[in-house]
Amino acid sequence: MPWKETDYLPSYEELTVPELTLTTPVMRAGALHFGKYCDNQCKEFMLCYYETMDPRKCLNEGKEVTRCGFEFFGKVKKHCADEFTKFHECIDFSSRDLIFKPCKKQQKIFDVCMREKVGIERPPVGYFSLTRVHHTERPKHTLPKIPLPDPIPDPPSVEGRIPKHKYWPKRGLFS
Repeated sequence: MPWKETDYLPSYEELTVPELTLTTPVMRAGALHFGKYCDNQCKEFMLCYYETMDPRKCLNEGKEVTRCGFEFFGKVKKHCADEFTKFHECIDFSSRDLIFKPCKKQQKIFDVCMREKVGIERPPVGYFSLTRVHHTERPKHTLPKIPLPDPIPDPPSVEGRIPKHKYWPKRGLFS
């Protein structure tokens, strides 16, 4: 029955994954490096979502993004913990805006550490706005074919069925 397929809800076990419990300044500080490090996983998730228009079918891709996030922040903690802490604390205490001008010094130190110890270069400004082709190995999701309803027949002609009124013009709508 097709209604059961649309009402499917994943089980609790399918939905349960460990979450990245990070604050906003921490996520802001690592966002660009994280985006570049987990670029492929994020694109796989978004491609799945846009192909299916159903996030329930993309749970595995979403779990892969979360796994990549743990891996990335684990590397940051292992190799650049002090530099990253100074950078995200500066972001936290300096401004609630997305302008990190007061934190440029800490950002530069963190960027150097990421490049030298982790091997991740900070992406240039506008990197995530560029059009980049994503190649995937997984098969394309296809939406189910929905049969089209029968076409609506043309309405019957009304001429001759509507009586003429004495005030209608001789030539006009139904004359």
